[in-house]
Amino acid sequence: MTVSRKEDDKMNVLMINGSPNTKGCTFTALTEIGKTLQEQNINYEIMQLGKQPIRDCINCNRCHGDGCIFDDDMVNEFIQKAKDADGFVFGTPVYYAHPSGRLLSFLDRAFYSSASSRIYKPFQFKPAAAIASARRAGTTASIDVINKYFSIAMMPIVSSTYWNMVHGLTPEDVMQDKEGLQTMRNIGKNMARMLQCIACAKQHNIPQPQPDVADSTNFIH
Repeated sequence: MTVSRKEDDKMNVLMINGSPNTKGCTFTALTEIGKTLQEQNINYEIMQLGKQPIRDCINCNRCHGDGCIFDDDMVNEFIQKAKDADGFVFGTPVYYAHPSGRLLSFLDRAFYSSASSRIYKPFQFKPAAAIASARRAGTTASIDVINKYFSIAMMPIVSSTYWNMVHGLTPEDVMQDKEGLQTMRNIGKNMARMLQCIACAKQHNIPQPQPDVADSTNFIH
């Protein structure tokens, strides 16, 4: 299922809801970010991973930089959308102090299969935020795991005025987490600012960095 708020003439932020619950706590947090983006004239789209099975990466090495060989879930659809997205938000519920396994399997395959010579073309130089929802604890560890995908793909990380989390067992609980919702809104504001600065750089023909990826060191020979 995809919830879309897009007009063709605006920048778009692509969000992933890594929860099996379509409109639970994680969705509530993502929507709060989306509302703020819309106030800044930026559209957003939420892709729901839902309850369908998502296979893990099996290291078959049959991908060629444009998607996964397996096409029975949302990974390849996401990669195609990612090419046109201007920024990303990945949201997860917290299970045993880590992100949902389905989200990690999804991200492993999406990033690995879209990389060519360690250049992640659908993602590089595009701002991204990781957010987590939890009843109580495990949020910072979960955010840290997701941030690793950004830092390997040359993606600016969007921060806020507190760690990117909300708390609650139900969406109604999340709506009472005033500081958490404030944190989500500030993510939206910071994301919008980054996107506007990147757009300004493009207008003034300021080139993107050219990564040096010629060397790959293996420590065991």
